Amino acid sequence: MCRNCGAIVGAGEPQCAVCGAPTNQPVPASNQPVADRETIRFARAVLNRPYKFTIVLLVANLFVFLLMWDSSGMTSTVLWSIFPERVLEAYGAKLNYLIDAPNYQWWRFITPMFIHVNLPHLLVNMYSLLMVGPFVEKLYGSAKFVVFWIVTGIAGVVASYLTVRPQLANGLFPRFIFKSMDVPSAGASGALFGLVGVLFIFGIKFRRELPEGFKRAFGTGMLPIIFINLAIGFVARGFIDNAAHLGGLLSGAALALAVDYRRPGARASVTYLWRFLQILALAVVGLGFYKIARNFNRPVPAVVRASAKGSSQIFTNYLGAMNEMQEKVSAVIHNNDLSDVAVVTQRAMQMPAPDERASELRTQLVTILSKLAEAAATANSSGDGPRRPPPLDQKLVDEFNQWRKDYDEWLKIAVKLYAAPQ
Repeated sequence: MCRNCGAIVGAGEPQCAVCGAPTNQPVPASNQPVADRETIRFARAVLNRPYKFTIVLLVANLFVFLLMWDSSGMTSTVLWSIFPERVLEAYGAKLNYLIDAPNYQWWRFITPMFIHVNLPHLLVNMYSLLMVGPFVEKLYGSAKFVVFWIVTGIAGVVASYLTVRPQLANGLFPRFIFKSMDVPSAGASGALFGLVGVLFIFGIKFRRELPEGFKRAFGTGMLPIIFINLAIGFVARGFIDNAAHLGGLLSGAALALAVDYRRPGARASVTYLWRFLQILALAVVGLGFYKIARNFNRPVPAVVRASAKGSSQIFTNYLGAMNEMQEKVSAVIHNNDLSDVAVVTQRAMQMPAPDERASELRTQLVTILSKLAEAAATANSSGDGPRRPPPLDQKLVDEFNQWRKDYDEWLKIAVKLYAAPQ
């Protein structure tokens, strides 16, 4: 530890990286660098400030992770793989189709920043929080720090939500931003990038009044961290949500441009506005997890997955086949028309489905058509004339009507995912 400013110094380092004071054996006075008094004063003032909310956020993330592990069976295997999708959904992972109509689960813009998919994911993010969080909280105070964390975390989730665009996720660089599938997205990395953005702008904005040691740590000193993480994201595109990282980074930079920091020697009090914003931000998080608890045991609606294979042409062809099969079902019900049932069914089954839900709905309709055709054929053999359609089992008709409701719900979401861009 540096004897001048109290900063932690690595073993073998000849001088403190913050204040520049020597840490090893004394050297001749003519060659010994003199520590900058302003650097020492600044470092001591910052290092003595508390960072309690950094610890609070770390504990909150650990607590949620333990709950998720318990819901996943508390096996050691699941810690190193990925939590089951049903667990991620239940605890509030971001899924576009659950945020959109008809589900409107808006709280999934908030809760993802507190959940993680496995133990390595948690450890990396919590280590990063311990490295970056205290600096931001010491510089700006706890109230602003909490607002920064929650606002940039939400901004990262919003960016992730807006970039689920299968039709744009083609090519090397578009896939860095856009996602071809609506899969669960979670993690604190968007908020962590937000804190990095805050320190980056902080170092540039106040570069004239910062001591030399802090100029090297913040501002342009953050560029290697930013570039390295973006490079990792580019290599692991498709697995890492780069849009969330960029959303957090840019929102953090924007906040730092607009917000001042607590200079050394300034009173620790904060304005009522920032205290109110802190309480409001924490209340929003609390409300989000209250909604998670309210919906915890409710079944999650069937998911529609947007994929690169689910192109506009496949979707269009599938719709044509399904419309033809629905017309045939109506013809059987109302006109006792059994012609070409086998042909229509075969054509529909040979048509590629854009996603798993589409395939499931097609199978259900084929089953309904088969039952209706069989019932109609049996009724025809009773000797009733062709001008009078035989009465069919009302249960089959009700089953078809229920299927149409399910199909319409899927279609509302699928049109947004698969329809060709205008």
